Amino acid sequence: MQSITTSSYAVHFNQRAYDALNVHLSNKAYSKIFILVDENTHENCLPAFMSQIQGDYDFEIIEIESGEENKNIETCTGVWSALSELDGDRKSIVLNLGGGVLTDLGGFVASTFKRGIDFINVPTTLLSMVDASVGGKTGVDLGPLKNQIGVINQPEMVLIITSFLKTLEERQLRSGFAEMLKHGLIQSNAYWETLKKVTDFLHIDDLIYDSVVIKNEVVRQDPTEQHLRKILNYGHTLGHAIESYFLESKIHKTLLHGEAIGIGMILEAYLSKELLGLSDFELADIKATFLSHYEKVSFTKEDITTILSLLKFDKKNSHGNINFVLISAIGKPEIDIQIPDVLYQDAFAYYAEQ
Repeated sequence: MQSITTSSYAVHFNQRAYDALNVHLSNKAYSKIFILVDENTHENCLPAFMSQIQGDYDFEIIEIESGEENKNIETCTGVWSALSELDGDRKSIVLNLGGGVLTDLGGFVASTFKRGIDFINVPTTLLSMVDASVGGKTGVDLGPLKNQIGVINQPEMVLIITSFLKTLEERQLRSGFAEMLKHGLIQSNAYWETLKKVTDFLHIDDLIYDSVVIKNEVVRQDPTEQHLRKILNYGHTLGHAIESYFLESKIHKTLLHGEAIGIGMILEAYLSKELLGLSDFELADIKATFLSHYEKVSFTKEDITTILSLLKFDKKNSHGNINFVLISAIGKPEIDIQIPDVLYQDAFAYYAEQ
């Protein structure tokens, strides 16, 4: 599988990824190599990863707790402190071995430690492979509010090693698949149709590659999200608000990212029908596809009111406007769409229908 070149680094796959890492470490002569892991990747991924590194290097392992609830400044402070205590300097590098929470946080930590040190992302979940692998977005949450603090900064390289997917539960694989479905909805009806046939998430290397290509092409044209890159946020305006609400809720089970944005994509497909003329057939197809993968969630009126109140914190907002990405047809997105308030309730009602 060929490497994918972005505007400033390369995404390498499987054995080619290990080969590229070994060449890089040999050439750069880092003063110290830090590997950031969580308890899951420490046990399930680190031994295999380390076995492929050639050379005598000074490694330090730093472990954080997994989960979106730990993607915050407090965790960053702990990692910054560990880097300092372990004599990290500006010639050090951080290898982020984990899912999107860890690569987002690890990239932010590296980008700000001593005003910036090198980092390499090694995404270990399907979600992080197809989403966090391209674009250079780093950062953490502010309380329950998603990704409010961060910078866009590019890694030295990204290493996608698909054998790590075998360490994941089915629910985590399905969560990542939602981002792949999004790529079809915003870019290619043919890709959407291909993805609808997928039943085995462990043998989709070619489709992972295709998703990285799609995201890379969008980011290449708009690296700082001024215009086109916004299309990658389809389903995320309402989806992030839903994810934040369930993260804080004392009575609801926390939703994984893909589960929340899957709901967001159905809701925003309904808004697309009302405002951009998305066909009834495509709307029904989108709803049926997501509900075939993700369990339907019940929302009370109070839930919906609180979720809608969180929309004002969305990163795409400007000048007091809540800006949505909608689709006029599968593969045809439009950005910066404002929604009449009355349609929100209708969208949730459509989602609740049998």
